[in-house]
Amino acid sequence: MKTINVSELKPGQRFDSPVYVDGESVLVPEGVAIRDKDIERLKRWKVTSVTTEGSLIGREEQDAQDAFLQQALRSPGQQAVRKAYGGLSAGLDKVFSAIREMDPVATQDVDPVIDGLFRLLDERRNDVVQFILYGFQGTAGPVENAVNCAVLATLVGRNMSMVKHKLLQLATAALLHDVGMLRLPRELLTKKGKLAPEEHKKMRTHPIHSYKIITRELKYSEEIGLSALQHQERWDGAGYPRGIAGRNIILPARIVSVVDSFEAMVSTRPYRGPMIGYSAMRAILSDNSRRFDPEVLKVFIRTMGIYPIGSIVLLSNGAIGRVLENNVDAPLKPVVKVMINERGRECPDDNGETLDLFNAKGVFIAKAVDPRELTSQEGN
Repeated sequence: MKTINVSELKPGQRFDSPVYVDGESVLVPEGVAIRDKDIERLKRWKVTSVTTEGSLIGREEQDAQDAFLQQALRSPGQQAVRKAYGGLSAGLDKVFSAIREMDPVATQDVDPVIDGLFRLLDERRNDVVQFILYGFQGTAGPVENAVNCAVLATLVGRNMSMVKHKLLQLATAALLHDVGMLRLPRELLTKKGKLAPEEHKKMRTHPIHSYKIITRELKYSEEIGLSALQHQERWDGAGYPRGIAGRNIILPARIVSVVDSFEAMVSTRPYRGPMIGYSAMRAILSDNSRRFDPEVLKVFIRTMGIYPIGSIVLLSNGAIGRVLENNVDAPLKPVVKVMINERGRECPDDNGETLDLFNAKGVFIAKAVDPRELTSQEGN
């Protein structure tokens, strides 16, 4: 074992073997960057040195691995989804622009977007989920947020075995649930600071605007309109605009409530960056039947997994992989495709080992990795 003084540690350093405190407790696994808070914690504990059997990974090797992982996330499947999303977004953007300008709109302007979304999910379900988590560059706008919510709601509805016409209604409601926002002042929607009481009150009117646009202007069904009207209601009755609770909130609205919250967490907003999928799932799971229907939440977890499809994870053996599939009966043990093996070797062209962590003895997920932080800079 090599001994390293804590005073010599720097944020961003990685070692090719685990780093230990007191020779037993792992400070960071193999290949994981040491963070500011790791060093601060050691100093707070009055730890003066750590140990490792490995060596410091050079900057060139770190950059090469980071670049490889970033490239792996730009797979042909992701490129195809990006192109399809561009088409869906262009169609919906025309609808949203018309609504914003109070120009005439009709269901035949929206229905092709839903049809295209269903085809995309049939062809590339897993790639679409990964794209929602990590595919957008910059801040996602109302159109992208709407498409994402429609995708997630459709996946949940399919896992509930909804009949086709109910699934179409759910997808349409999820796509249009926030159109009322388009009738609010832009400066209110992009404000970075805390809303004043009057601004907050105005913001809370958007479900009512959505309901009116959906039922009166687009002429969609009452159920689709109610799904938008009720998507900010809470399971415990503390929501708005009517303060209804439990099963008095219709099922599509309860589904949209969950997917809307998750989508907001994993998307970039003008006032904050995105969460990784695992962190967003943890936040959703901490709800304790306050905002969300517990049964809908269970289906959402079965649909997405604790580590959503496309998540990048560090395994206990030091390998880095991408989540391919969820294990419904063991959400903490998904199927993972190895991208960098335990010896630090890259697995190009998706030819790494596929591990079903439910059956892989002694191998588990040590932590989720944010792909946006892979291209680290010296000193970070």
